[in-house]
Amino acid sequence: MLALLYDVHGNLAALEAVLDDARADTFVLGGDYGLFGPWPVETVERLHGLPNAVWIRGNVDRWTAHPGDAPDDALIRDAIADCSEALGTAVVDELDGLAEQLVVDGVRYCHASPLSDLRSFMPSATAEEDELLDGASEQRIVFGHTHLQFKRGTATGAELINPGSVGMPFDGDPRAAYALLHDDGRIELRRVAYDHEASGTAVAERFAGAAWAARSARRLRTATMCD
Repeated sequence: MLALLYDVHGNLAALEAVLDDARADTFVLGGDYGLFGPWPVETVERLHGLPNAVWIRGNVDRWTAHPGDAPDDALIRDAIADCSEALGTAVVDELDGLAEQLVVDGVRYCHASPLSDLRSFMPSATAEEDELLDGASEQRIVFGHTHLQFKRGTATGAELINPGSVGMPFDGDPRAAYALLHDDGRIELRRVAYDHEASGTAVAERFAGAAWAARSARRLRTATMCD
């Protein structure tokens, strides 16, 4: 059984709840590992300890190594500086060096879409869907980035799967989100309760005075993109 873990964002408590629930023996790690959460270092260390894990790079992993690529937003830039200092140069470079996407057993795994690590699919089809597919021929595409858990088909017959965000959901449900790929090929979307209020408090306290941490705390508590 394969666990699909995306967008952990430094939330070790959510990650531990998911690992406890999944009891999987193999993992796909879909990017965005440390930034914006209370435990960037501890989260990456825990992920390093997983057996049989394949990793891909997310946009914030790229931004942490190349701050000039990030949006001109003071909160994002400050979060990058704090996370980069905590992780250290070696880990920042390691995460930046991960593959952008992989195909494993006929499934394409990417962070946002085959086209980009920033532009992604939504729960309902949009006019740009063919462009986002970028010619990908796989019949199952797994991605994250939007922190919205869903699965649906496309006009081309492909199946889109967003496992949701382990560490910071944005769909109004604060439970950690992930997915399981069962041995029979069935995808199961799962949610796991954990103390999200404590994670919100932890990020606000660990990075006390940082506006980005206060925003992360609000997002963890409400499971929305509130500012």
